[in-house]
Amino acid sequence: MDFRDAIDRSLAWAGGWFDYAATPWFVYQTAIIVSLFLVAKLAALRVEPLVENQARQIKGHPGLLRVVIALLRRTDWILFTILLFAALNLLRAITWPSRTHLLLVALLLSLAWLFATVLSRIIRNRLVARMLGWLAWIYAALVILGVGDEAAAFLDSVAIPLGAVRLSALMVLKAALLLIATVGLAVVTGNYIDERVRVSEELTPSIRVLVGKVAKIGLVLVAGAVALSAVGLDLTALTVFSGAVGVGLAFGLQKVVSNFVSGVIILLDKSIKPGDTISLEGTFGWIRELRARFVSVVTRDGREFLIPNEDFITQRVINWSFSDNLVRLDVNFGVSYDADPHKVSELAIEAAITVGRVDADRRPVCWLTDFGDSSLNFVLRFWIRDPQQGLTNVRGKVLLALWDTFKANDISIPYPHREIIMKPADGR
Repeated sequence: MDFRDAIDRSLAWAGGWFDYAATPWFVYQTAIIVSLFLVAKLAALRVEPLVENQARQIKGHPGLLRVVIALLRRTDWILFTILLFAALNLLRAITWPSRTHLLLVALLLSLAWLFATVLSRIIRNRLVARMLGWLAWIYAALVILGVGDEAAAFLDSVAIPLGAVRLSALMVLKAALLLIATVGLAVVTGNYIDERVRVSEELTPSIRVLVGKVAKIGLVLVAGAVALSAVGLDLTALTVFSGAVGVGLAFGLQKVVSNFVSGVIILLDKSIKPGDTISLEGTFGWIRELRARFVSVVTRDGREFLIPNEDFITQRVINWSFSDNLVRLDVNFGVSYDADPHKVSELAIEAAITVGRVDADRRPVCWLTDFGDSSLNFVLRFWIRDPQQGLTNVRGKVLLALWDTFKANDISIPYPHREIIMKPADGR
């Protein structure tokens, strides 16, 4: 009966509009609307480029710029709405208000379309933005046309009974709109909390990341539960279904769950944090970001490795800056046997100190390690405090400083020596 009543009311509403469409003033208003729309389109071609050049000068406010650009892309609709408003007031001053009903409906629909499209452009996800814009405009159009109650009754009559739950099209639509709105608000709020926490100097980097992730995930879950409860859906009815889905996902998403749990453990034990310099399976770089599933590691050559969180739990990781940024490096070299080893050690230490990145508070040391086949072998040890700036480059600078120092003091770096004994063919 509900379905039949909704159909009858919809037909009665459509019949009233067909009767109104047969009047001469309907034709006049339609011609005015079409003419004003074409005028707005032509005027927008001249107005939009002029205003866009001024809007591009907005700096430091990306959110405001996004809204302004969204408005500029709808310049024709803005002009159309202004022209409709002027025409409506002009006609109402010279004729009966009943003869401007179509103009009023067109004005309200254009305003609803303008607001829906501009607000949806603020959302970065284009699919969600477009869907939300259309749903908002359709709802506004139903209210403006006076068929909101009839449409709601019709959608509510289209239902499928699922045990104790009656799932109607109206409930699904309400749930979708509420989910988009509440989850979107939760994401915006979570991002704001995350940004505020990240600039806090009272918390460690790991705690900042953990608080930000917990806030975003928690707000999204709460928003989903609130949206489903608001439409009258009993969440306990989803217990059996969610349990069955959970068992299936447990087998298919083991690695995902493992990486997520590993990420939480990493944040709690603070073994690595953004800015740390690490080595893992031949990858040397510094941590740029900790994600729920992976860790972003940037190397010196600009490559970004996305390493699963599980690898940082199950494999050996070298954290060059875990408790202190102070790192000791070794440089091996050899000199000729003609050189004085005492003087070589002193010159090597002086050469290392001249390199800017070498820590001056911890004086380098140089030790004779071996009497080689062709040279006296030494090891020069020095400390740096910025391993994230690279290790090979500072070793190279130290070696160049040794080369210049040895050249200035006539200390040679020998080539390998080989002695060849040649005997006559008769063996004498």
